[in-house]
Amino acid sequence: MKKIFSVAFIILFSSAIIAQTDSIVFSKFTTAQNRTKFYNNLIHNSITKNLSLHLADTTEENWQEAFYAMELIFYKEPWTMAKLKIAADSLKKRTIDFQKTFLELVYANKLKNFMPQADELFNTTVNGKVFAMCAEYLLLTDTSRNNKNYVGKIVSKRRNQLNTGDDFIAVSGLTRHLENIDKIKKISLPVFFKPLFKKEYLKGNTIVYSIQRKNRNYPGLVLIKDTGGNFVTNSNGVIFTVSQLAKSLSSLPFYITNGNTPQGIFRMDGFDKSRSNFIGPTENIQLTMPAETSIKHFLKDSSITDTVWRKEWYGKLLPKSLFAYDPLYESFYAGTIGRTEIIAHGTAVDPEYYKGQSYYPYTPTAGCLCTKEIWDATGKRIVSDQKKLADAVKKAGGANGYLIVLELDDTEKAVTAEEILPYLK
Repeated sequence: MKKIFSVAFIILFSSAIIAQTDSIVFSKFTTAQNRTKFYNNLIHNSITKNLSLHLADTTEENWQEAFYAMELIFYKEPWTMAKLKIAADSLKKRTIDFQKTFLELVYANKLKNFMPQADELFNTTVNGKVFAMCAEYLLLTDTSRNNKNYVGKIVSKRRNQLNTGDDFIAVSGLTRHLENIDKIKKISLPVFFKPLFKKEYLKGNTIVYSIQRKNRNYPGLVLIKDTGGNFVTNSNGVIFTVSQLAKSLSSLPFYITNGNTPQGIFRMDGFDKSRSNFIGPTENIQLTMPAETSIKHFLKDSSITDTVWRKEWYGKLLPKSLFAYDPLYESFYAGTIGRTEIIAHGTAVDPEYYKGQSYYPYTPTAGCLCTKEIWDATGKRIVSDQKKLADAVKKAGGANGYLIVLELDDTEKAVTAEEILPYLK
């Protein structure tokens, strides 16, 4: 999760806040007292104090800190909207980092007041990532066919101006997204994904399946296949499942930094324990994407000498029937644009920030896969789906294999075992 607070505040809540024994896990960050202290600091210092400063070149970072804090807790007070109007009206002359932070906030909080400013920047910026973020904001703000055609027209007109390096990759991601807007289907699980569940598929590896909705506002479902190709079961013989959220705070598409978790294959590479206050102390599962690691490591083939990542290498892990299914290449595209450190973890973020949201009490991240964890007022962990997940992966043979994120339809409900398990037999 991104840095969102001043150095002094990070030090205040830093390394010595977690403790763990064999049976009890604590996080001082989650105590009632520290949660109140943390929230008050967000309001009074990260937001109010920083936005009270005159916006200038020398105070951009202060305003960005406020934007991150507002995004974390969905803060939308009238006086902050006035401040955002000030930022929007001078957006064109601000730094690239400031523009991206502003656009991420207004997209995340679905603030639709800044379409004229975003449109102006869309037509003038020479940065590919800012260009893509402006386009996505315009598409979010106005879902009409006319607007979609307008955005597509500007992309076609300006894409040749943004055709090198990171700019090209970002604009390519945007172009692919525009092409897929009209191709969203009700995906049939048996037709599309059943080959991935076969016993022989990637046999010898632990395989974690994270089955999600296209609408990431609803939790998905995790299943695990062991190294022998069998699905892990619980004590009564029923296939093990646990819910997992694949939504980012920004809700931006996967090809943009801090966007939703990409669909596709990740290399699973052991366990770790984070010292991040937000992730918490529960064991997480380490993941890497193409370009984040070597071809040799990703494919688990020491004979590979090629060091240049291409889609063909990634495609070797897919069944032939899914080789041409482009959405399963999202993790490849995300890796090539430079996204890193997407892992499967628990959470110590206060879920009350998101009360009333469709995914409550799950907490969104900066693009990771996140399970539900509940902490009591004393900082004791009392519910941990993440521990259940880690234990099940160990039972399956360990975190040495692959995690595959799959998207179903846009149904507005959590993925349930009842709709998945019949297709695994």
